[in-house]
Amino acid sequence: MSKKQRQLHLNLFVSPMGHHEAAWRHPQSNLDQLLDFSLYQRLAAKAEAAKLDSLFFADRVATSPNAAKYGAIGGYEPLTLLSALAVVTQRIGLIATVSTSFNEPFNLARRFASLDHLSRGRAGWNIITSGTDAEAQNFNYEQIPEHAARYERAREFLDVATKLWDSWEDDALVRDKEAGVFADSSKVHELNHKGDHFSVKGPLNISRGPQGRPLLVQAGSSQNGRHFAAEYAEAIFTAQQTFEEAESFYKDMKQRAVQLNRLPEHIVILPGICPIIGRTEEEAKEKEAKLVELSNPALSLLMLSNRIGFDLTGYPLDGPMPQLPVEEVRGHQSRTSLIVEMAHRENLTLRQVLERLAGGRGHRTITGTPQQIADVMEHWFKNGAADGFNIMPQLMAGGLEDFLDLVVPELQRRGLFRTEYTGTTLRDHYELPYPGSQFAVTPVSTKIETNWYSA
Repeated sequence: MSKKQRQLHLNLFVSPMGHHEAAWRHPQSNLDQLLDFSLYQRLAAKAEAAKLDSLFFADRVATSPNAAKYGAIGGYEPLTLLSALAVVTQRIGLIATVSTSFNEPFNLARRFASLDHLSRGRAGWNIITSGTDAEAQNFNYEQIPEHAARYERAREFLDVATKLWDSWEDDALVRDKEAGVFADSSKVHELNHKGDHFSVKGPLNISRGPQGRPLLVQAGSSQNGRHFAAEYAEAIFTAQQTFEEAESFYKDMKQRAVQLNRLPEHIVILPGICPIIGRTEEEAKEKEAKLVELSNPALSLLMLSNRIGFDLTGYPLDGPMPQLPVEEVRGHQSRTSLIVEMAHRENLTLRQVLERLAGGRGHRTITGTPQQIADVMEHWFKNGAADGFNIMPQLMAGGLEDFLDLVVPELQRRGLFRTEYTGTTLRDHYELPYPGSQFAVTPVSTKIETNWYSA
């Protein structure tokens, strides 16, 4: 492993009003800006000025009349928004969620290659398989396909997308006006892929992007999700409630990478944290109490029921969290398991579970001073539980500034985070290698020593 001093990687998970379910109701939130591009431009500029690695936009392709009533709508399509942000930012990475269940490899590969060119090498793809019947019913399904089937499709989908990005070798473009040759046809490759889910001839109709391929991100923590991530992911967004759980997940994923002949440092693990920050503990707790006061249990119960695929609306809020057959969940298995384990470990009522989830949907919520937030981050980072963090401010108005203006400088004082960018691409920020085309005569070697992680 490199002797270079490790530093945190920080990604901003952008939710325009904040990640708390009640953030849109907060007096500081300006709802008129929800679809105002200038809001996103300002958020991106602030994150870039603080030298964060990347911005990330999630996506869910369904809503309902009841969800809309309580503000649970999707907003901008991520790739569209990031294409616009690409031209008003210079260095920060741009990561978009796109589902393998409801797209085709050729269209997706082309869109991400376009974003990588537009941003000069800052594109990243958060690969999801989606997990709700409501989403499936917008794409010709009656219900979401079972968990294993979705990952089988995702594996073939990613294989095809990768071949499409690689279908143009790095030096395929000749652009010789006198000879009349634009590209070396021997370095532009047809795929002729025929599989269980896709038939794609190729090649891609846009040349290779500045990064070769977009940075590949994955967020599932089920057994299927872990195996998929160990094979393909270069960064992992994960939800872990305790240090012990995060440490176990971190070690498991690094060991899986080694077993697949990958360098473990080439998988960057970023647990989500949802901070509420005050200059004193009392101030932080007052901010948290305000969000709890604005919460709506009806919305929280609806969102939880949709997420786990079980209707909980008939259960008493002040009764215990019911036992749920996690193994039967077709959708978000790992998150359902996390929620059930948290509730039973801490003996929480259903109402208490809803309050905990309202701030981060299962991600670690932290309320405290900048120093206390930095202490938690440093402990996880230095003790084998994280390579960095997916930052999810519970309230964006003011909360983002609190993190960027108070916590980031504290991390910099401790030597844990950069003060300047040292590269120009998203792969540079995450210290990940450029992937050579698999069609090139001399592809990039990935052979490694297998004793990196023995703890």
